[in-house]
Amino acid sequence: MNPALLSVPAWLALAAYLLAALPVAGTERIAGKALIVGWLAHGIAIVLDISGAGRAVAGARFGFAPALSATLWLVLAVYGVESRLVPIKQVRRVLAVLGAVVVGLAMAFPGESFAQHERWAPVHWLLGIVSYALFGAAVLHAALLAAADRQMRRHRGLPATGAPAGLPLLRLERLTFQFVIAGFIALSATLVFGWWFSAVWHWDHKIVFSVLAWIVFGALLIGRAAFGWRGKRATRWVYSGAALLLLAYAGSRFVFEVLLHRPFA
Repeated sequence: MNPALLSVPAWLALAAYLLAALPVAGTERIAGKALIVGWLAHGIAIVLDISGAGRAVAGARFGFAPALSATLWLVLAVYGVESRLVPIKQVRRVLAVLGAVVVGLAMAFPGESFAQHERWAPVHWLLGIVSYALFGAAVLHAALLAAADRQMRRHRGLPATGAPAGLPLLRLERLTFQFVIAGFIALSATLVFGWWFSAVWHWDHKIVFSVLAWIVFGALLIGRAAFGWRGKRATRWVYSGAALLLLAYAGSRFVFEVLLHRPFA
């Protein structure tokens, strides 16, 4: 297939996300439809990239940008489902901007193509991307939770359940921890698959940061269950764990691919 044709979905996704991100009054319906078009085109671009269509080397292509691209695509899928149940439209433009950024990064830094020889490696990678997405959704909800907490502190007269998103504060808090729990399970499975089925297991920077993130999220869940952690303390732990997880794969690969121009170790 013509490489130019293969890039059409990515360009379409980029254009649609930028349209959805425009802060123009009275364009809410257009922005919503543009986000859907961008998400669909983004998904097609990811499938084409994973399939290796038009490339000499069979197999998927991996790198920090494709990982971020797949992660945000899944976060947008979560947003699409959740936005039909609860009013969280105020994050749409932020997600559209992030969508345009990750699609652009994936086009500029497509990663490395290589054939896969380990049988369970695709499951390991899929679980890793899913854990990234679930923790990404947790970060999104933690940010909404922090914004709600700040608003309540500025306006003491607001009801205790009022959130700036129009979403009940306690429900928002529960959603945040539900995503943390789901992400923790996915990350645990990722580490188990990597350790159990990998031909060579070594404690490199990726494994160390992943385990540190696992410890942070595990401590957060224990603190929540045993000591009732919530509010600022909980959101800080969510941010810290997500930052460590980001460094584990996307951050490490960014250093190797962009800064050092070396194959990922």
